[in-house]
Amino acid sequence: MGKPTGFLEYKRVNAGHRAIQERIQDFNEFVIAQPYESLHQQSARCMDCGVAFCHTGRIVDGASIGCPLSNLIPEVNDLVYRNEIEKAYHRLSKTHPFPEFTSRVCPALCEGSCTLGEHEEPVSIKEIERLIVDEMLAKGKIEPRIPSARTGRNVAVVGSGPSGLACADMLNRLGNTVTVFERADRPGGILMYGIPNMKLDKQLILNRVTIMQEEGIQFNLSTEVGLDYPILSLVRDFDAIVLCAGSTAERTLDVPGKDIFGVMTALNFLTRSTKNLLDKKPIDGLPDIKGKNVIVVGGGDTGTDCVGTAIRRGAKSVKQYEIMPELPAERTSGNPWPLWPRVRKTDYGQHEAIELFGEDPREYETTVKEIVGDGRKVTAVRTVKVRWENDNGRMFPVDIPGSMKERPADIVLTAMGFVGPERTLIDQLNLETNARGNIATEENGHKSNLLTVFTAGDMRRGPSLVVWAIFEGRRAALECHNYLNTR
Repeated sequence: MGKPTGFLEYKRVNAGHRAIQERIQDFNEFVIAQPYESLHQQSARCMDCGVAFCHTGRIVDGASIGCPLSNLIPEVNDLVYRNEIEKAYHRLSKTHPFPEFTSRVCPALCEGSCTLGEHEEPVSIKEIERLIVDEMLAKGKIEPRIPSARTGRNVAVVGSGPSGLACADMLNRLGNTVTVFERADRPGGILMYGIPNMKLDKQLILNRVTIMQEEGIQFNLSTEVGLDYPILSLVRDFDAIVLCAGSTAERTLDVPGKDIFGVMTALNFLTRSTKNLLDKKPIDGLPDIKGKNVIVVGGGDTGTDCVGTAIRRGAKSVKQYEIMPELPAERTSGNPWPLWPRVRKTDYGQHEAIELFGEDPREYETTVKEIVGDGRKVTAVRTVKVRWENDNGRMFPVDIPGSMKERPADIVLTAMGFVGPERTLIDQLNLETNARGNIATEENGHKSNLLTVFTAGDMRRGPSLVVWAIFEGRRAALECHNYLNTR
């Protein structure tokens, strides 16, 4: 333990953000990392508490406790305090293949369960993680780790999102020959096209994929398994298959006017926006938002990303409607530490809208009942307020009479979450699914009803966080490897 009294001497210091009026002019990352000296001091706040919950990685009553990857956080923080950045990275790499991703997009489940956070602000674990990996990248010290021997087994990983990349990485390190299939023109899945560049610079993904290629992993881009690459060929050509194609079937508005021009799902919008940014040319299907009134339906992280992206694309106004009630400002008695704190937060997109338009764009307990058009495009939405009622423990929304309003709208972006994986691969392989439409696996496992087909990430557990997808990919890789090399 580097400084036993550090948590008594130092208060938490947070990363800075670029000025709003500056950052909304581009899609560059808006977080300003703290300097080394500041985070070195912040690492001293880690209490080495003995019974650390930050790396527990458990689900209790549907809430997370600690990091799913079980990163050895007290040890990593101690090494940073001792100025052993390279050792800290190698310690982190024992459990985590891609800290450059999670240190930017993870909500920091670890910090929600930090012991110091029970009565003060938690340790800046996420920022310390970013310091470590950014320092290593800047000094060119993240080098390919090529397996010393190969097993002779060939494995196909379908999908290059966080679970697919993590699965491929682990399978390769275990000596298997790995081919990753990705239907998009760039690798990364949701990391590349679902998360905007201002949160995760896409060059970080391309840099990591280059390292993985140098380690021996092959990437087949613009190749959709089941369409460009026949499913029977996949079964024939590989000893095992791991499906990591995500949960990409989006929930849509089922209201009158849902098919009017100007209504678009969040993933379609964010994907086309990023392609426009990277390709530096017009993209089919990307609406011109400049000077338009934008409505975002949905209040989660994806909704926030739509708000921030719409602002950067010159929206005249942005409103965000959330059917759920507003969360409390502090933990309630039913949400004690070390569970993940379910509290209200104002994210970057809302901060930008507040400064730009003078008010928080969010309206809670509000839902869209109809989309209005003029025969060519969207002109307005009709919303109602709802109240939540309890029916034998099941909560459901009820429209409040007389609360309907008509709001001007030119673009409606639906960020209402995902309902499950697409059916193409499931149907072609005759895979069994569970009640939620995800691929069914053995209990606490990743093997499907087919002998050589495994699955990981959102295809198995449903829509979740990047860090859980990485956890899933690594665990599926171990299960697949053990199966192939013990039969």
